[in-house]
Amino acid sequence: MSEERARAALEASGIAYEITRHGPVRSLAEAAEARGISPSQIVKTLVVRRADDDFLLVLVPGDRQISWPRLRELLGVSRLSMPSADVALAATGYERGTITPFGSTTAWPVVADSRVVGTISLGAGGHGVAATVDAADVVRVLDAQVADVTELLPEG
Repeated sequence: MSEERARAALEASGIAYEITRHGPVRSLAEAAEARGISPSQIVKTLVVRRADDDFLLVLVPGDRQISWPRLRELLGVSRLSMPSADVALAATGYERGTITPFGSTTAWPVVADSRVVGTISLGAGGHGVAATVDAADVVRVLDAQVADVTELLPEG
């Protein structure tokens, strides 16, 4: 099961973590409340396609979205895209909404937005399951590249 794979990878990483579980949530605010943290501390793991069978994982604070021009510039490419849910599952072994860099079936490169700091909550392989971890530990064990690659979500 995906959840066990994520937990095993967290355990193997040697970093401190705490698993939290909650029922279905309808918004970022509800998820943050259920996890006892602020919305910006929830970190989404987004799968980005560079080319066929070439992906990377981008760690994005919950209240932000990828800035495509910044990410393209960082990576030195002219084109990036978000794969379909099926392709993301094939690339990571995780369904959308549960994706985590821990235990991905392929160890894709990781880019962490520069605002991913302090205590954060990442997906942990299952719906309503998250790992609370220190961002610096995550960046270190994943050898993540840290850069300013996001922008605020539009109001709405």
